Amino acid sequence: MVDATLNQGTGEKPVGRTASREVRRQQLIDATIESISRHGIPGTTMTTVTGLAGLSLGLVNFHFKTKKSLFEETLRYLALEYREHWQGRVAKAGNRAADRLRAMVEAHFEPIVCNRRKLTVWFAFYGEAAYRGAYREIMCEMDPERWNIVTAMCASIIEEGGYEGISPENVADTLEGLYDGFCLNILMYPDEYPPETAKARVLGYLAGVFPQHFTDVAPACSTPCRQGSS
Repeated sequence: MVDATLNQGTGEKPVGRTASREVRRQQLIDATIESISRHGIPGTTMTTVTGLAGLSLGLVNFHFKTKKSLFEETLRYLALEYREHWQGRVAKAGNRAADRLRAMVEAHFEPIVCNRRKLTVWFAFYGEAAYRGAYREIMCEMDPERWNIVTAMCASIIEEGGYEGISPENVADTLEGLYDGFCLNILMYPDEYPPETAKARVLGYLAGVFPQHFTDVAPACSTPCRQGSS
């Protein structure tokens, strides 16, 4: 027989009962992402997860001793997926700093990491006090690495272009804020703020800061802003 519940709930392929430990763990993490995206963190229980995964409560307890450990591993999975995605995109961009920075921006808004299901989960962890500590602990392992890489890219662009009065650290900080803010807009205003619009706005910011290096992008100030919704 085949467990088909997860396939019905999330679109994943059903997994046989003889699946490996790693496959079962991933199946439970996928079901947790789906449950949180539907019910939020407070409404997600071991029962909602096992129902989506098509697995027994005993099996989930075998892989994850507590709901807290399951949630933290789910967050860690999303963080590692995000990290591997941008690292791969940057690695393929070549050696030119501006191309690598563009690839970094584009990676943030690609469907594998920037979709409503996963964004809902990210912001659920942001807003849940009980998991903020775990969020900070996990992301503190990864955020500084990305920030340092972006800062180095910006420093290289500044030197190459002879830009004056620009701090690479400030640009890196601003990019981090733009990613978070635009991802929230994508989640809250999906019709008005598709990922392509968000990507264009971030690249527009970079065109304003580094006009010699992002010549094919209109500066952000020339793009009309979204009107507020009532």
